[in-house]
Amino acid sequence: MSLCPVDPSNSSVAVSGISINGAQTDIGLRASQESDREFLHAVFASTRTEEFANAGWGAGEISALLASQFEIQDAYYRRHNPRARFDVILSGAAPIGRLYHDWSGSEARVIDIALLPQHRGAGIGGRLMHALVAGAAERGMPVSLYVEIHNPVRSLYGRLGFVATGESGIYVQMRREAAPFDGEREESITGLETSAA
Repeated sequence: MSLCPVDPSNSSVAVSGISINGAQTDIGLRASQESDREFLHAVFASTRTEEFANAGWGAGEISALLASQFEIQDAYYRRHNPRARFDVILSGAAPIGRLYHDWSGSEARVIDIALLPQHRGAGIGGRLMHALVAGAAERGMPVSLYVEIHNPVRSLYGRLGFVATGESGIYVQMRREAAPFDGEREESITGLETSAA
């Protein structure tokens, strides 16, 4: 997998904090560009490859299927969410994931959040979601998302105050009403609530 080079001066959003292992990390977002497609495909593939490998599929079959599914998903997201932001998550200047979110309606919607495997479990997704929820609360907006029923990240969403509001196939819809976090210092991400052009 190759990572697309990024210009840190293009970062529209930045947040600094301490990672799980105590090292200083700078997490940010920037709008994805056409040159990020290979990277975004790699992030998508990293979330599904194991599923198909466990089903006994060959590497070539998995690669072809994931390429097709990425294109279909990307087209669907962009067609059905024309005002959404399609952001690349950065650690310093290195792209490490994607965050797709839409603030154009009466609620903030998290369309998709995914990190490359080596960056999962380090608190990055939690920090981003915490900041997103806090930003929505400041604007008086609830936050909604869909998550696979058996995805362990549901426990993070539960800790952030999301509750299940329905099911659709293998997904659970979750929602958090607009309310600030009690007694916690808010980590702000400048520009997070801005709709994509």
